[in-house]
Amino acid sequence: MEQKFMQEAIAQAKIGIEKNDGGPFGAVIVKDGEIIGRGHNCVPFTNDPTAHAEVSAIRDACKKLGTFNLEGSTIYTSCEPCPMCLTAIYWARIDKIFFGANQNDAAEIGFDDRFFYEQLNKPLGDRKIPEEQLLQSEAKAVLAEWFSKEEKILY
Repeated sequence: MEQKFMQEAIAQAKIGIEKNDGGPFGAVIVKDGEIIGRGHNCVPFTNDPTAHAEVSAIRDACKKLGTFNLEGSTIYTSCEPCPMCLTAIYWARIDKIFFGANQNDAAEIGFDDRFFYEQLNKPLGDRKIPEEQLLQSEAKAVLAEWFSKEEKILY
């Protein structure tokens, strides 16, 4: 069954190539043996740098199910997820990841994620994009306000 779903993820990548939407990446999300989300990379088509295949599939599945929690599901992606997509997969609470090509395969054609992994491991002051903390107490007060709400939605 896993191979069937991986073939569908690869087919999604091919759809993106045929439509010239973006990079050669596709993904599907499966729950209870059924595909609940599909996506392919469409970054340049949508002018959205977050429109990677995995994120697109997560958005599709969440919309179809009416939830942000995809526990009990598995993602099949034509290539090993980049750091952004991997984080989105964790936020969506997806149970398992199957991938086809790996990050080295993607790097061979110009999609090299090593820079992003390296940046995440550097101290804030050493990253390419400078980061600086401002108004911590005011921002922290908003966190406390949300935390004290009785009708908050945890995620």
